[in-house]
Amino acid sequence: MDDVDAVRIAFDAGSLTTLKIVIGAILFGIALDTRVEDFVRAARRPGTIALSVLAQFLLLPAITFVLTLALDLRGSVALGLILVACCPPGNVSNILTHRAGGDVALSVSMTAVGNVLAIVALPLNLAFWGGLHPTGQALLREVDVSATDLLVEIGAVIGVPFVAGITIARLWPRFAAGAHRVVGPVSFLALGAVIAVGVANNWAVFVAYIGVVLVAVFAHDALALGLGYLIGRVSGLPAASTRAMTFEVGVRNAGLGLLLVFTYFDGLGGMALAAAWWGIWDIVAGLAVASWWRARHRAPEAAT
Repeated sequence: MDDVDAVRIAFDAGSLTTLKIVIGAILFGIALDTRVEDFVRAARRPGTIALSVLAQFLLLPAITFVLTLALDLRGSVALGLILVACCPPGNVSNILTHRAGGDVALSVSMTAVGNVLAIVALPLNLAFWGGLHPTGQALLREVDVSATDLLVEIGAVIGVPFVAGITIARLWPRFAAGAHRVVGPVSFLALGAVIAVGVANNWAVFVAYIGVVLVAVFAHDALALGLGYLIGRVSGLPAASTRAMTFEVGVRNAGLGLLLVFTYFDGLGGMALAAAWWGIWDIVAGLAVASWWRARHRAPEAAT
């Protein structure tokens, strides 16, 4: 079996274009559900938003770095986990927060702020932690990806659809509300289809190497959710806000990470597998946690 660091996942130009459109649609869907008032609301809760930013863009990448060292991961797998950790949250965090009976308004505000900050924070974090990693730094140098290139790409993928969506939500709120109900689910189904087609086209590689990333992704996702929950509890947030914080930190836009892997890393095996499996397992684990919280939330009501 070849080294996973030497494997490349086949992904043609047409599929890459489709993936870019889908990721843009996901960000557009998030923005359609975002209002200027969400940023105003965030400004009224600076401490909570600051905790969210600290957890997402400082603590999670740092903990991920330590995890990759502890598991002695191959360079491409380590870079894949670091990249996912550096990605912003998606609106799946809002959906899971709602299902868990959490503070949805806070969740939406944190998602809005997180996606804006990620335009700058993602490339800087990836360059720093990836460049520091003993097995990942050589691969990072090999592809010669610069923080500036990533900044331009992420600015286009996140910034353009985000500004367009917020503008539409501001000018035509009723249309935006209706469009959000369609764009959000359809874009995530489309992302699932793109990942499924990619896995099918590279089934032999997926089967051969999924074991390399399986445990790492399980551990990483659990750490991300646990970090969000711990931040909420230690800082004394109300239960509903703690649930929102848990999913805001624990749910990452792995689809964006996958796009960057194919755009800048030529489908590097371990990175692509880590991002793809993270995107699948993240939703499974998040739904399990949200459903558990929902059941606990309803139990006292049923007893009265």
